[in-house]
Amino acid sequence: MITIIENPSPSEFTDICKRPVLKSKDLQGFIADVFKQVESSGDVAVKEFTRTFDRAELNDLRVDSAEVERAFAQMESELMYAVQRASENIRAFHTAQIRDETKLDFGNGIRLGQKAVPIKRVGIYIPGGTAPLLSTILMLAIPAQIAGCKEIVLCSPPSFNGAIHPSILAVANMCGIKEIYACGGAQAVAAMAIGTESIKKVMKIFGPGNQFVMAAKAFAMNYGCAMDLPAGPSELLVYADDQAIPSFVAADLLSQAEHGADSQVVCVASSSKMALEILEETYSQVESLPRRDIAMKALENSRFVVIENLDEAIDFINEYGAEHLILASVNAEEMLDQVQNAGSVFLGNFCPESAGDYASGTNHTLPTNGWAKSYSGVNVDAFTKKITYQSISEHGLREIGGVVTTMARAEELEAHARAIDVRLNYLNKLPFEQ
Repeated sequence: MITIIENPSPSEFTDICKRPVLKSKDLQGFIADVFKQVESSGDVAVKEFTRTFDRAELNDLRVDSAEVERAFAQMESELMYAVQRASENIRAFHTAQIRDETKLDFGNGIRLGQKAVPIKRVGIYIPGGTAPLLSTILMLAIPAQIAGCKEIVLCSPPSFNGAIHPSILAVANMCGIKEIYACGGAQAVAAMAIGTESIKKVMKIFGPGNQFVMAAKAFAMNYGCAMDLPAGPSELLVYADDQAIPSFVAADLLSQAEHGADSQVVCVASSSKMALEILEETYSQVESLPRRDIAMKALENSRFVVIENLDEAIDFINEYGAEHLILASVNAEEMLDQVQNAGSVFLGNFCPESAGDYASGTNHTLPTNGWAKSYSGVNVDAFTKKITYQSISEHGLREIGGVVTTMARAEELEAHARAIDVRLNYLNKLPFEQ
């Protein structure tokens, strides 16, 4: 049974906000071994890890196009409509994120600019173990396409029969993804980061996953492959004042708890009465969930906290830095102005987090484990790289040259200064003296 923490002091916030984690040393050692084996043995290592962890025998890692088309043909019309409707909202919201090329002219012969260039080849990881996260395909493929990425690689773990869940294949087909591989976990991340006989190396890996996947994405940077953000076990914080509806809050908490046993949910209530009502409702609702055992395990990692002072509650919210934050409050709009750390925020009693997970249009690939303090969720910019450029005329060089040489020599970098001097001497028709 979860214990309700009553009005903790701010000095206790950090401890209360701790997430459940594996021992880092053990995790890092395992990940390093996976990468080493994939680097040395390629497809053979990926298939062996798949046999061990997914209990699936694979002849080929790449999914045959006929299998993808068959999954699409068998897709239920209701699901197809839902995916199409969600896609429209996601595409509209992410298209609105595109910004014009930045240009600045100082008017003295110095012109600057910045342009966005799409990352050519990206990998997207789609969890499919205990739940086939077909919605994540939309959240990653659509902004990648809007950004202009030419090659999109999808990896997802197979079931024991060696096949990826048909709904994942069907949605991938709807998104126009041609390169699909049946592999998951750290081995899939390693394959995309390093490259194997079947899977050509990608430049950046996107997608959520468990702690093994998150650690593998971080480790991939040792191989020159970037990652989107730290996106590990799912988490949710709900702030509930006395106008919140307990059954709504409980349902929201369980919507995240069912993701996985290592998920974490937190309820911050403005009164003991509200906290108790939500807790009782949570235990009542969990009994009828198909994924009850997973949700119950996640609840063991979870917290119910009473903070009567609103300013202190906001401090706690910002200290936690939740992946998902629901403000079930009459003051939700006003509170939003004070939220500094959160992946995505949901305002009011009728805005469930699951709307953002699927169809409202915002992205659900978000930073977890407190990384919302320094990372944004996935957006169109994440699939691009920004290249700056500049143009300096003769007049502009005369204008800025002295500033450059003074600073360069202050840093004792003489060659930097001489790169200016040689040009100024040329313009002044003077010999360059070394």
